[in-house]
Amino acid sequence: MALYEHIFMARQDVSSQQVDALVEQFKGVLESNGGSVGKIENWGLKTLPYRVNKNRKAHYALMNIDAPSAAVAEMERQMRIHEDILRYITIKVEEHEEGPSAMLRKSDRDDRKPRGGDRGDRGDRPPRAPRADAPAPAAE
Repeated sequence: MALYEHIFMARQDVSSQQVDALVEQFKGVLESNGGSVGKIENWGLKTLPYRVNKNRKAHYALMNIDAPSAAVAEMERQMRIHEDILRYITIKVEEHEEGPSAMLRKSDRDDRKPRGGDRGDRGDRPPRAPRADAPAPAAE
């Protein structure tokens, strides 16, 4: 059997409990077709970079799957017709990643520089030179 990482996005209108129920529903589809689900991560409600089917946010969930391709195809078929699923992607991998995924690692988010006025080691901007086509300041 092959190893897959599967991520799906559910509508913003559904609750966290309904997302967990969706995960269990699709886990059951995989298990009934001879597959198994390892790690399951619920990434929560996140803002989308662009609107998808009139939704600005979506619930994300990750599943590590060990299943034959027919089981994955059946799960994707059912996701395609499910009204609460906006998008999904299944990627074949060599091995599953141990520990939390990149989305859940707190250290990655803490290492980022803060936005705004902090310019890091670049320092402050030099004062602007007057434009050549700008009128001369009025003398008093």
